[in-house]
This record gives sequence, structure tokens and C-alpha cells, in this order.
Amino acid sequence: MASRRRASGAGLPFATRDRLAAPLPGEEFAGDRRERLPPEGDDCDATLLCKAYEIGWRRFIVYRLRGQRFHGAGLGAATSGVRIDLYGSNGDYTASGMDGLEIHIHGNAQDQVAQIAKHGKLVIYGDVGQTFMYGAKGGDVYVLGQRGGPAADQRGGHPRVVINGTCLDFLAESFMAGDPLNGGGFVILNGIEFDGQGRLTPQPAPYPGANLFSLASGGAIYIRDPYQKVVERQLNGGVFLPVTDKDWRLIRAYLEETSASSASKCGSC
Repeated sequence: MASRRRASGAGLPFATRDRLAAPLPGEEFAGDRRERLPPEGDDCDATLLCKAYEIGWRRFIVYRLRGQRFHGAGLGAATSGVRIDLYGSNGDYTASGMDGLEIHIHGNAQDQVAQIAKHGKLVIYGDVGQTFMYGAKGGDVYVLGQRGGPAADQRGGHPRVVINGTCLDFLAESFMAGDPLNGGGFVILNGIEFDGQGRLTPQPAPYPGANLFSLASGGAIYIRDPYQKVVERQLNGGVFLPVTDKDWRLIRAYLEETSASSASKCGSC
């Protein structure tokens, strides 16, 4: 980890982590994976990140990750203005319980991401694993790739999720997000991917699984499905409705945001 350094500075060796000091004006906090830090516990880098936040650091860069967990968890309530960028192979429970902070995962995410999230922004420049946003109550989330298992399974609140790829099954199970046109939550499922030349192409099916919107009592899923490949037998309690002008005005800003994030990431590759 680094203290008293600019974002381009070197990392502070793990052995001297207790010397971490409050930031000077304009300084950032950078994390380094030059040593094999434990994946969790009192000596992990996620714990050190929490300690740095307590003494005033608000901008974090953690890189060369090898499965370390819990980044963004444990910072507490009302963390607007905090940003964390993760590089490498980050572990489970990233952004769990986030309440205002912003996290960018520059690659694939693992399981239990954004569980019980309340508020904030999460951008995933890759795929995401199982139990994604389980129990989440809010937050704006953008996924460039695929979602492997249950996603946006929640019991209230108003999360807003954009998935550029698809989900394998159980998307928005037990969704209780209220009226999306009146402050409620929703999921946008684009069913697209990048080919080997970096061009956007449609996937064979926008949603290949069953249990779509299973047992939901509120919210909505907006599916890009021009050829109507998603059918009623994939539903479990939901119904298909046409997209209105009010729906389009609601989701357009989120589509523009995910488009800008995708273009920015691909432009830096």
C-alpha cells in the first residue's frame, strides 16, 4: 500500500503498513500486490483500506490482486466520494454492503459481489459470478460481460442494474423493487457481446435460462429482444409488456452511461 505519495508512486511495503498517515492535499492511496497478502482477516489489504479510509483517504487503487476478498466492504454508511479501482483477480464479496462509494473492477468479478448493497455505483469490466447483488437494496450497477448465476435477487429497495451480456438463470428472482417509473428498481439486459475484432454483436439468445423474474412482485426487466426469442414459458409469475416512452426516458440515461463506460474501457485496451 502507499501513503504520502501520488497515484503514480510506488507502494508502501506491507511490513510498514502501521506507518500509514493521513493524505496531503491532492494525494491518492494506491494498493500494491508485490507481496502475498492474505485473502481476508486483520492483515489483508481490504482491512488496510478501511483503516486508510478512517484517517481521510478517499481514492484507492489496488492492483496485482490474486483473489483477495472484501474490497469496499466494511467502510460503513454514507461513503459518497470514495472511489476504488481494482486490477488483477479480485476475490469474493467485493462491494458487499456498499453505501455510496464507487467501485470499478477492471476485469472479471467473482461470487457474492454487491450483496446487501444500499447505494453507490459499481462498474464491472468483465463477467460476474454467482449470487450477484443478493439482498441488495439499491445502487447503480453496470456489467460489461455475463452473469453466471442468480442476479439481483433482492427483497426490497430499488437497485438499477445494466447487464450488457446475459444471465444463465434466475435473473431478478423475488424482485421487490416497486414501480420503476416512480423511483423503483429495474434490470436492463442487452444480450450483446464483443467479437474477436472488438465489435458489438448480438448473442444467440438475450436470456437462455428459465426462471426469468421468478416470483417477483415489483420492478421490471428491460430486455433487448428485437426477434422476440424470450418466451412466456421462461417466466415464473411475470408478464411481457411493451416499452413505453416513459420507460425509454427512464432507461436511456443508463444505456448511455454503460455505452460510455464500455467505450472508455475498450479504448484503453
